[in-house]
Amino acid sequence: MGKKYKIIYDRNLCIGAAACQTAAPKFWEIDKEDGKANLIEGMKFDHEKFELIIDEKDFKIAQDSAEVCPVAGCIRVEEVKEE
Repeated sequence: MGKKYKIIYDRNLCIGAAACQTAAPKFWEIDKEDGKANLIEGMKFDHEKFELIIDEKDFKIAQDSAEVCPVAGCIRVEEVKEE
């Protein structure tokens, strides 16, 4: 069994550049109402903050979406630590 990661997204920081969707359309869609990104199947854990658990096979594409985002800290990808 491979490692698990989580995409952590702070929608409050999003400026709607859509770079994340271009890099990883599997995980991102642009909201037609406000032009900001939505994390597809992301679970809300705080006001306008979302996370999605992903498999190791999707780490690279998720990390790419975080790296191309022009807003520092808007998208992060972290390893899920086993407890």
